[in-house]
Amino acid sequence: MKKKALSLLLAGAMALSMTACGGAKEAETTAAATESAAGAQEAEAEKEDGNEETKAADEAGKTYTVGICQLVQHAALDAATQGFKDALVEELGDAVTFDDQNAQGDSNTCSTIINSFVSSDVDLILANATPALQAAQAGTNEIPILGTSVTEYGVALGIDGFDGTVGGNISGTSDLAPLEDQAAMLNELFPDAKKVGLLYCSAEANSQYQVDTVKAALEGMGYTCEYYAFADSNDLSSIATKAASENDVLYVPTDNTAAANAEIINNICQPEGVPVIAGEEGICAGCGVATLSISYYDLGVGTGKMAAKILTGEANISEMPIEYAPQFTKKYNKALCEALGITVPDDYVAIEE
Repeated sequence: MKKKALSLLLAGAMALSMTACGGAKEAETTAAATESAAGAQEAEAEKEDGNEETKAADEAGKTYTVGICQLVQHAALDAATQGFKDALVEELGDAVTFDDQNAQGDSNTCSTIINSFVSSDVDLILANATPALQAAQAGTNEIPILGTSVTEYGVALGIDGFDGTVGGNISGTSDLAPLEDQAAMLNELFPDAKKVGLLYCSAEANSQYQVDTVKAALEGMGYTCEYYAFADSNDLSSIATKAASENDVLYVPTDNTAAANAEIINNICQPEGVPVIAGEEGICAGCGVATLSISYYDLGVGTGKMAAKILTGEANISEMPIEYAPQFTKKYNKALCEALGITVPDDYVAIEE
């Protein structure tokens, strides 16, 4: 009986010993596993830090090529392009280079330029003026496109019910001035006039939009308005001559063909004593007496800032609404006003010569 009790006691002691050893071994295993997991987490964190540093280094060394398609050379578009380039260089420095091309007023050349940008896989396209934007839209749905000096994007791109955001790969800035206010300016300066001729290029959809809006506003003020549309610079002279001979005042909207040929308009209208209210400052400087205009340089700067956000990934172009000029200024052509005997109110600013 004593032997049996002793055996049971020894068996219990061995069991306790084995349990203790097992517990210690299990603790060691758990500790090792915990240490291993911690080491793996630390290694993963170091890996992520390394990836972030590599990514930051890659971003720091990244370069961008921007293709610029400008419809034609004239003061307004030149200023917008320069503002765009200055703003982008200020944001990105030497990391950005430009392929700056001018279509010399030819829409087909715009398409050729855009296709060359697509072939060379530029990082972003600036389309300066409506035909350039239309060519860019047709040329690519992948490369980001920013328009500038475009009056109404819904009209330019054929978007019904345009809500302010194009979507896809297109956004930009608009040079649309308050058209009703331009009509009010005409009324302020020429309240006794009866007939107003609306002179514009029929090939520019945004010009049609502008003259339609101004015509409605002027007719509401009691003026009789007539359209005088020219197809291109070849028939501008004959159409402008007819308009000047039949009206008391002419209105010329923000129109690229008119801007590039403002001297022709002035050489017809000034001898006839017919004043021109212009849609923008460049046209006004060439043939107009007054305008309610924007700074095209500032418009370009705004577009350049948008481009920087797109290139660096800070913004998604598909979500960027069209931006508009923040302010408008009443300006007048001092020399032409003096030549025609026109006195403007004190709140008008003379265009710098």
